[in-house]
Amino acid sequence: MEHAVASQLVNNFQETTVAEADFDTTVQLYRPKIFRFLLASLRDRDAAECLTQDCFLKAFHALGSFRNECSMNTWLMQIAVNLLRDHLRNRRLQFWKRARRNGPPGNELNNWIADRRQSPEKEVLLKERVKAVWEAAETLSEKQRSVFLLRFVEDMELLEIATVMGMKEGTVKTHLFRALQSVRERIGA
Repeated sequence: MEHAVASQLVNNFQETTVAEADFDTTVQLYRPKIFRFLLASLRDRDAAECLTQDCFLKAFHALGSFRNECSMNTWLMQIAVNLLRDHLRNRRLQFWKRARRNGPPGNELNNWIADRRQSPEKEVLLKERVKAVWEAAETLSEKQRSVFLLRFVEDMELLEIATVMGMKEGTVKTHLFRALQSVRERIGA
């Protein structure tokens, strides 16, 4: 009997170790996407880091309930969107006022612009255009901003966004259309 209990404990330990190793691989694979989305949404590196860590902590604790009805990417992004909603609900206007006061976006956003050896003038114009898009995105509603960022920062398909956001595809299309329309009006495109 004692041998069976000891054997079961060893098997449980080995299964846990394998599951943790698999989850480490999952974290390494999806962390950059989750962090990038949260950083683009919040434009606050520390908050994005915290929410990214919270996302994977929640995912690890809920791994047993993952039913493979969607991809791991979609599931993790759904957790990230929910964490983002909670975070924004708690700190709705404080962050945006502080970000506007502190000036232009950080160096992280400037690194996203492709380096194609353009003239300094073109680079400045492109950076100003990107800054204008980010400023326009700040004015969008929470849902429109999330759909906009998931589509254009994370390059997710509309069905994936619908799953992540818990919306119908038509609703996602409507939010995306309105977001694009609003951004274009703000930047004069």
